Amino acid sequence: MQSKRYALVAYVKSETGEFTERLGRELHPGSSHLAAHLTILPPRLLPETESSALQWIQKVCGQSAPFSVVLGEVETFLPTTPTVYIRVTQSAEHMRELHRRLNTGALAFDEEWPYVPHLTLAKLDDDAAAQAAAGLAEHRWAAFPGTRVVHITQLTFVREDSPNQWSDLAPIPLGPAWGGNC
Repeated sequence: MQSKRYALVAYVKSETGEFTERLGRELHPGSSHLAAHLTILPPRLLPETESSALQWIQKVCGQSAPFSVVLGEVETFLPTTPTVYIRVTQSAEHMRELHRRLNTGALAFDEEWPYVPHLTLAKLDDDAAAQAAAGLAEHRWAAFPGTRVVHITQLTFVREDSPNQWSDLAPIPLGPAWGGNC
């Protein structure tokens, strides 16, 4: 078994992603290096090799069409963890199904918490800080004039090389390799 943790994310490279990155830096300046992303597979140890995990991701993603999600309200994972996030409201079931299909084989992992489709804004140091950050985030997000629709056409396989320092390993497009729709 690998000792490093791996995850699968969909980067949000749009006006919405830029806004949520700025908001995350405002909420927790210590995590300013994190790119806006939707979590598809939360961090995990791999039961097999990195190579076999990547092959499994490519297989499943090749059978999954690109899709769009709609971001909803700001929430927290309190009291479980002091994390502030924006919940996915529309197409959350699509993300759950993709998560279910990927969390098998070379990526199988017994996750600590139920999967919640979301875009993380910040992981704070304690509950009080998370509550304060959530209030500020709600205000800022409500005032954001841009779209809340995020188009997901590609996922990225990432590895944690040191605590909270993630490296991109491979971009994986959704849909068949020849570019057609599923």
